[in-house]
Parts: sequence; C-alpha cells; structure tokens
Amino acid sequence: MDNERLAELLFPHIKELPEDVEARFPQRTLPEGAKVTRIAPSPTGFMHFGTLFPARICERLAHQSGGVFYLRIEDTDAKREVAGAEKDLIETLAYYRIEFDEGVTVDGEKGDYGPYRQRQRARIYQTYAKQLVREGKAYPVFSTEEELESLAASDKKTEIKERDWHTDLAEDEKQKIKEKRNFTLEDVEKNLKEGNKFVLRILSDGDPEKKTFFTDLIKGKLEVPENDEDFVLLKSDGIPTYHFAHAIDDHLMGTTHVVRGEEWLSSLPKHIMLFRYLGFKMPKYMHIAQLMKLEGNSKKKLSKRDKGAAVSDYRRAGYPPVSVNEYVMTLLNSNFEEWRSQNPDKDYTEFPFSIKKMSTSGALFDFDKLNDVSKNAISRMTSDEVYDGVTDWAKENDPELAALLTRDPGYAKKIFAIGRGGKKPRKDFAVWADVRPYVSFFYDETFERTDPYPEKMPKEDVKAFLSDFVEAYDVNDDASAWFEKVKEISEKYGYTGDMKAYRQSPESYKGSVGDTSGALRVALTGRTNSPDLYEIMKIMGKERSLGRIEAAISEL
Repeated sequence: MDNERLAELLFPHIKELPEDVEARFPQRTLPEGAKVTRIAPSPTGFMHFGTLFPARICERLAHQSGGVFYLRIEDTDAKREVAGAEKDLIETLAYYRIEFDEGVTVDGEKGDYGPYRQRQRARIYQTYAKQLVREGKAYPVFSTEEELESLAASDKKTEIKERDWHTDLAEDEKQKIKEKRNFTLEDVEKNLKEGNKFVLRILSDGDPEKKTFFTDLIKGKLEVPENDEDFVLLKSDGIPTYHFAHAIDDHLMGTTHVVRGEEWLSSLPKHIMLFRYLGFKMPKYMHIAQLMKLEGNSKKKLSKRDKGAAVSDYRRAGYPPVSVNEYVMTLLNSNFEEWRSQNPDKDYTEFPFSIKKMSTSGALFDFDKLNDVSKNAISRMTSDEVYDGVTDWAKENDPELAALLTRDPGYAKKIFAIGRGGKKPRKDFAVWADVRPYVSFFYDETFERTDPYPEKMPKEDVKAFLSDFVEAYDVNDDASAWFEKVKEISEKYGYTGDMKAYRQSPESYKGSVGDTSGALRVALTGRTNSPDLYEIMKIMGKERSLGRIEAAISEL
C-alpha cells in the first residue's frame, strides 16, 4: 500500500505537517515543578457536581505550583450539545471561584494555545490523522449514505457505537472491523468519487495477551492489557473522537497532569497506544474515585439524577460559593478540617492540598456534612459579606426578602452582626434560604407570633411583667443594667433571678428569670428561640421594640 498516496487521497486539503503545527504551540516557560492542568467538559447539559470536584483538584494543582489552569470545551459531539450549556458552564465555574488562566470565557478566549473549542481545531486533528495514515498507523472505513442512515437508526454498530467513548467493542465486532483493513487504493478512489464518507480508524498493533505497566498518581502502579481495538480517530464528519482529540490537545497545550474519573481506566490502553503512535510524551494521569452516596446501608455512585448532583441546585438553595468549595476540600483531603480548625481566618486556597491525601476508594457525598461546613463558613463571614451574599441570592430567588434587606442596608447589617466574631460565633443558617425565617421578626411586614408563652406563667403574670418592663426600659442602659432590671421585675412577681437558688429549691418560687425573659422573648420576637434580647432591642430601636411588647400585652 502506498501510504503517502492514501494520505493525499483522504486529506487533500491538509498541507501542513505536524511540525508546522508544533511550531505554533511552543513549549511553555514555567518554573520548575509547575503543573499545567485543565478541565475539558462537554456542553451537553447542566453542570454536575462531578465536574466541580475534579475542577478544584486541577485548579489547586496548577496554582499551588505556579502553573497554568485552563478551560477547554470538548464540543465534538454536536448532536448532543445543549443550547446555552456552554455559557452556563462558564458562568457556574466563575461563580464558584474556579479561576482559569487561559481558555474559553463568556466574552471569547484568552491564551496563546487556542482555539480552546475542539470543533475549531478540526484541521489540527486532521493534520495528525494524515500523518498517521502516512506512517501506516491508521486507515479509512467507508460507508454509503444509506449505510450511515441505517447505522444512525439502529444506533448499535461501529461509528454510532463509538459516540460512547467508554464502550469497548465485543471480540466479534473487533474482528469484523479488522477485516476492513483489506482494501486497495482503487477502492478508496471509487468511494471518494461516489461521495461516500469514511471514518478513520487506528491500525492497532496491540496484543491483549500482553500487559503494559502504568503508574497512576492516585491508583498507583497498574497493569493493563495492550489495546487491540481499531477504534475510531475521526468520525465521518472529520471531527475527532474524544480519544484522538484529547491526546493531541493535551500535547500541544502542554498539559502535565490529567485529572479524570476512574471510569476512564478502561480507555487507558487506547490512550497509551495513541500517545505512542503520535510520538507524544504522556501527561501524568490521576484517576479519581467516583463520588458515592448512601442509599440505605449501602453506597452507590452519585448519578446525575440524584439530589445534589446538579450544581445549579446549590446556588438556588443559597449555599455560598465558599461553603461548597470548603465542602469539596473536605472530600479531597481528609486533613482539611483539622487545618481549618487551626486556621479559622485563612482562605481555603491557602490549604496545602496534596494528592497523597486523596481517597482511593471514593468520597461519600453527605448533605448533613455540607450543611455543617456551610454553617461554619458563614459564621466566619463579616456582616457585610453576609448581607451581600443574601441580597444577591434573594434578588434572584426571593424578591420580597431582597426588598426588605435593601430598603435599609444598615439595619440589615446590624441584624447579621449579632453574635458574629469571637471564638464561638453564632451558626444560625447553612443556606441563604434560611435567612428569611431568621430575620422575619425584625420587620413588621413579616413578624408573626408563633410560639406560646412559658407554661409556668399565668397570663396575668405575663401582662404585669411586660407592663413593668415597658415602664422601666431605658435605651441608655448597658446589657448588665438591662438584665438587672429584668431580674428585679421578675423577683417582684415571684420569679427568682438567682438560677442557682432555683435549681436547689424550685418549689420555693413560681419560676425563674428564664421564664420571664422567655415571655419577653415571645412578646418581642414571636418565638422561644432567638438571638440575644438586649441586642435585638438595640437594633430594633425603642419605638419598635416597646410597640411590639405593648401590642403583645393588648393581645393577652
């Protein structure tokens, strides 16, 4: 076979050689040890948590080492592409502070190693495809238009089957494909003249009885069989499969580390062969364990249909980006929580992420844990940060709340400042959706008295205590003087202010200051649990506070 002639017949429009392409993608000049990583999602639907997970690994690996992190869009499967998915993907990654040095952005592309969308790199792939044909490492398989339509309808065989990159062909199908290696240049000329399309397949020299040794940065040393499948490199539209495209792109873009799910391990023999055929040095691979969830007493893979799978759900529920990122860090490295407790004021990006601390068995997704992490993350925010986060979320998801908060930002920020700071800050909410019930009693429009007064206090005592409290209230009192007045009025009606004495002899009193302050709390806030009453009254002001209590007295 005249491979040079075959290459010209198949790719007459390709005039460049691989070395011409290489010249446009020079080696990167980076510090020693710097890593170049990427994420390369397909715009085929909503962003999955399984994309955010490896994205954070890649971002940390690159930026901790002084390297480069870029976004490449693998849009080779046009039939499955979802309108708006790419824009949503980019915006979602930006929302969660996945910061790229290069690649695709909403406004275009940045970086010297583009295009960063694979469909725009078709001629690059075809240049390398033509070279493989020249070297006798790839060959065409033609199909008539009728045959392609039949394949598309059945969705079972060769070209169509290989849309699913993970599918390994059965032995009999492999053999049928290999039989198509036997053709002549006359056959090729005839097919081209008739307008028949071809897929380009690799000419495998692998022996599945032989093993190849490979070191994965997470799985360790692996032994995999050689690839003996003539898998597709270019589809009939001239667009590459994932296998072919990722090898060329990672080489030209200087990728040093590839992070992907362990489900790709079955494709590893193909990729080892491809890099060898192309003469490229393989990047280092990290096959991360699948995210798991508990279902009953057993674990199962977190699927796209599970709660928590769609990243958009977190934004809609009101998880701050920092909360989701901190939770991801707990899944990535088991020592993150210890580091966080020792470094409460540091940004999570200062944590020394390590590949060696990653689980090889699969991280367990847990909403309870996410909520705990989120409460802690929010508790470390300033009142301004909480205000900004809540209002941004509410404008999109709760306009009524947004209107309340933005009407008087200073008032709202005072509310969020309660119990903030110090060694034991309050942890009142895990998501911004929890804020509405938390702040509702501060606003007359949303105030509602839902909880009962203390059982130990008859209505008469409640009214008398509240009336005396209104008379005695002085806006200039500090917290200590304020509470002394509460205790004095309590004593007047038989409710001791000495909690130690009450515990020793509860039968000697009607109740304690805990009951009277509980009554005050219900009158003022409508609930039995709330932040510090003194702070609440200072924020609400004398007129609103006493008006609220007087209204409660009149209702009794």
